[in-house]
Amino acid sequence: MTTLLFLPSGVTGFRWMRIADQRIVAQGEGIPTADDGGDLNADHGVIAVAPAEAVTLHWAELPSRSAAQATAAARLLAAEASAAPLGELHVAVGDEGQGDRPIGVVGIEAMQGWLRMLAAAGVDPVAMLPAPMLLPRPDEGYVRAALAGDTVVRGTSTGFADEPGLTALVTGDTPPVAVEPAALEAALAAAVATWPLDLRQGMFARRRRFALDWALIRRLAVLSGLILAVTLAITLVRIAKYSFGADMIEAQTEQVARSGLPRGETVNDAGRQLGERLSRVRGPGLGFSTTTATIFAVVQATPGSEITALDFQPNGTVRLGVAVEREALATDLRSALERAGFAVQAGVFQAAAGRVSGEFTITAGRAGGSEGA
Repeated sequence: MTTLLFLPSGVTGFRWMRIADQRIVAQGEGIPTADDGGDLNADHGVIAVAPAEAVTLHWAELPSRSAAQATAAARLLAAEASAAPLGELHVAVGDEGQGDRPIGVVGIEAMQGWLRMLAAAGVDPVAMLPAPMLLPRPDEGYVRAALAGDTVVRGTSTGFADEPGLTALVTGDTPPVAVEPAALEAALAAAVATWPLDLRQGMFARRRRFALDWALIRRLAVLSGLILAVTLAITLVRIAKYSFGADMIEAQTEQVARSGLPRGETVNDAGRQLGERLSRVRGPGLGFSTTTATIFAVVQATPGSEITALDFQPNGTVRLGVAVEREALATDLRSALERAGFAVQAGVFQAAAGRVSGEFTITAGRAGGSEGA
């Protein structure tokens, strides 16, 4: 339901008309009250209607991309058509969904006076329409209708108050046609729904009241709390999963380490004890297996040489007894051992029974390094 509140005109005061279900359901004089069937500021609120004689209407083709561009173009047209200075005029642009657009020109002082009058009555209208814009726009000629006691005329590109003598000068040989009551009600319903030309633009635009929707705020707070709770739960589950996984891996590692320790040994630190046992089994230095395997490979690769003795010392040193066919092979064997990464010290070699035999003392050295005999 929407209330049309007609502003005072001449000696006539406020008048109102209530529109509901596309028809006039009530009307009266003065400011309507709750006893008249509704709250002025509820739902759709009030649409103020400016007197036809106070607003000059024009129609023109204006830019549709930007409201600012359309208003600027309309102000230029108003400046050319009005005798009053442009600074004293308020220009508003509407839209009826056709090629040309309506332009309303009214004095700034008049707009300020109307809004002060309405505020004093406790009314903040959602829009302000010129009275002629409530009538249907004819395809040709002019139409006439009485609105809350005042008669208004509208043509295809004009709208004004019906005054004896003046109307005939404007309409000429085309007298206005009276609007049927049903057509008038339909036009009023369409006007309050679409606002073809709202004068409350620019400096007179209605200020939106900011109101907190506490129900929405509470719902948002609950949703935020739920999101935080779910996020925290996901994080805790992930931490617990990582912790359980780490504990499982640690337990499996300790179990594997225990399997490598001697039976019955007290386990304090399985990883450290397993490392110590590995060191004891492998031996010092490079370890027994690695050292002896490398020495045997070197001797095997040196033709005419053989191992006569091998003693792996507790400190990782190897005393290697060898026999070669000639003295030069002993030097070749030593060089090969040094290339294999050992430090080699040669003892005294003696010749007997056509063979040269002696002893090397081998320790772990720099890879690829060589030591002198």
